[in-house]
Amino acid sequence: MTERIFAFLDSLGIKHSTVRHKPLFTVDDGRDLHGEIPGLHCKNLFLKDRKGRLWLVVMPCDKRAGLAALEKKLCSGRLSFGSAELLMEVLGVAPGAVTPFALINDKTRRVTVVLDEDVMKAELVNFHPLRNDASTAILSADLLKFINVLKYEAIIIDCG
Repeated sequence: MTERIFAFLDSLGIKHSTVRHKPLFTVDDGRDLHGEIPGLHCKNLFLKDRKGRLWLVVMPCDKRAGLAALEKKLCSGRLSFGSAELLMEVLGVAPGAVTPFALINDKTRRVTVVLDEDVMKAELVNFHPLRNDASTAILSADLLKFINVLKYEAIIIDCG
C-alpha cells in the first residue's frame, strides 16, 4: 500500500523521506518523535456534515480545531467525525492513519480537502503514508501539487 504512494510521488517528481516508527493513533502518541523528524507535524480530520458531504481537514498538530468555527468558515452543515467504516470505504485507511495521501483512494472524489494556511506556510510537512507506523515528509508545495493532480481543489483557510 505505501509503495503505491511512493511510486505515485516519484512519478510526479515529488521528493519524499519516510521514517518508520511505532504505530501512532493520536498526535500525543507521536510527540516524542517530533524532535527526531524534521518538518511540521500535522493532524488530519475526516469529517462529515449533516448533508452527507465529506471533508478532510489538514492542520498543524498543535492547532485546535473548533468544529463550530469550521462549520461557519466552510458553510457546511453540522460537522462530526466520520465513522471508521466510512473512512475505510472512502479513503481506504483505518483510524489513526488518516492522511491526505489517502485521497488517491477516493475514486469518486467524495471528499472536500481543507488545508490550514499554516500547513501551506511550512516548508516541510509530515503525514502517514496510508499506515500509522511511518511518517513521510514532503514540501508543502508538493502536497498541493499531489492534491491538484488528483483533481481536487483544496480550500485553504485558517482552521483555528
